[in-house]
Amino acid sequence: MANRIHPSAIVEPTVELGDNIEIGPFAYVGGTARLGDGTRLHHHASVEGNTVLGSECEVFSFCSIGAKTQDLKFLGGIPGVRIGDRNVFREYVSVHGATNDGDYTTLGSDNTILAYGHVAHDCQLGNHIIASNSVGLAGHVIVEDYVVLGAMSGIHQFCRIGAHSMISAFAKVVQDIAPFFIADGGPAIIRAINKIGLERRGYQPEQIDRVKQIHRTLFREGLNRTQALEKLRVHENAGSAEFQQMLEFAAKCERGLAPGSS
Repeated sequence: MANRIHPSAIVEPTVELGDNIEIGPFAYVGGTARLGDGTRLHHHASVEGNTVLGSECEVFSFCSIGAKTQDLKFLGGIPGVRIGDRNVFREYVSVHGATNDGDYTTLGSDNTILAYGHVAHDCQLGNHIIASNSVGLAGHVIVEDYVVLGAMSGIHQFCRIGAHSMISAFAKVVQDIAPFFIADGGPAIIRAINKIGLERRGYQPEQIDRVKQIHRTLFREGLNRTQALEKLRVHENAGSAEFQQMLEFAAKCERGLAPGSS
């Protein structure tokens, strides 16, 4: 199908457009941006710079996708943004380009970023993430698959948020959040396993039981972090997908795992 571009929209000649694209009134697409098939920009939306936006994405009014990094260390070049398919960016969301030449801020597919969300330079987001209103991700944050970020939560630079975890509203995350768990508070700590979220993702009772065992070992047995991880490594379920995911996450941890509640 032919593209539908409102007469008041500005689409620079350097832009590459797929098929069946809709660009609304007063929207702007510039730089070397590429829009995938079926993508829709609402009125006053902006996609610019070295940005690739996948197919069937929807960018709502007053979003800014691909603008120059806010990092004061920026020295020039053409860093950019790479975004997968079927992502939704609600009103006033901002996604900034990376800082260093040749680097990218990346988002996977099937993510929903609600109004006023901010994805800073060099963030790496996976797939099936839901970020509620006014979530702020600082630079170099990593968010793995199927994470839910509560409204007004803020994530410190270089933190990693594990898959299938949930961050409560207004939480202040300053350390890495292990997969499968719910974090809350300021600073955020682990409160419980994300049982409802895991069930919605199709986790079976035996899998959830293994997550409970991980939670108990890490946060309930009075072990220090080294002791707890070693116990997980030699556990009878150490070969399971859940235990391996936790151990691999811990191996990548740079800011330390957030503690559990007492």
